[in-house]
Amino acid sequence: MTVLGYQIPNFTYPDVGAAQLFDVIAAQAREADQSGFDTVLVMDHFYQLPMLGTPDQFMLECYALLSALARETSHVRLGALVTGNTYRNPAVLAKTVTTLDIVSGGRAQLGIGAGWFELEHTAFGIEFGTFTDRFEKLEEALNIIIPMVRGERPSLNGTHYQVTEAMNEPPTIGRIPVMIGGGGERKTLRMVAQYADESNLICALGDIPRKLEALEEHCGRLGRDRSEITVSWQRSACVAPTMEQAEADLTAYFARRGINLSAMGDSDRAALTANFVVGDPETVAEKFRDLRVPGIDGFTINMPANGHIPGRVTLLGEALAPLMNTR
Repeated sequence: MTVLGYQIPNFTYPDVGAAQLFDVIAAQAREADQSGFDTVLVMDHFYQLPMLGTPDQFMLECYALLSALARETSHVRLGALVTGNTYRNPAVLAKTVTTLDIVSGGRAQLGIGAGWFELEHTAFGIEFGTFTDRFEKLEEALNIIIPMVRGERPSLNGTHYQVTEAMNEPPTIGRIPVMIGGGGERKTLRMVAQYADESNLICALGDIPRKLEALEEHCGRLGRDRSEITVSWQRSACVAPTMEQAEADLTAYFARRGINLSAMGDSDRAALTANFVVGDPETVAEKFRDLRVPGIDGFTINMPANGHIPGRVTLLGEALAPLMNTR
């Protein structure tokens, strides 16, 4: 399960065109693989998300990229954070993840969620539906995908999906873990309790106790042992050899997005950078030590500001791997 995951959330880097792009991404994955991360995760989107950039920024297809990264790495598990269920037929997704498992030598992980970015659906002609529709689809999909990757041949005559003795050959090499992303306390965390090996939360620190309590309650109702579920928490980091370099990297990142941090008031700047853990390796390790609140088993960490700079992912991995006992 994910104790220290490195997520790559953006593919637009200074002076890097399409021809050089994969080399920069692969370098990050190799650094993660060699510095103590246990999982490498990439976005499953077609457009860049509004909190990270503009829709026309580079975005690579998730599973083609993960399969290529399988040949660049040796140790880390590989998965999406997270796949939008609406984007793919669930039986085809089961085949896709199984193929990733085979080409990676048994290192695939399924990360999945209900889907939420309406712009992508509209632009690509993918049915978006209502909030209820998307969660109904997710649950039906889980009842197809999980049996298929566990060696079964499921049949389902659902409202949204229909399969008949869906085969999945060749089988997976190992057991593919299932991560469900999202912190919805009524629907998402109930599905985590029922179907998943891991919950990945994206929320404020103060919300964590309530979400963990909701997960515990769902486990109790379903007869699931809560200790069987790993809970990881999504954070962002900007690490560099010195605090001054880390702050400069963060300032440059926001400048590329047209945001001048130095011209902002303290409260506005703090709000914009609140999700980032910033500093030299020692400072970053200390801050993450403080974030290891009860019930959180690990972190998925992205570095949108400077992960593309050679050596930065290594600095983060080497700073946090001893803390998370991944080495």
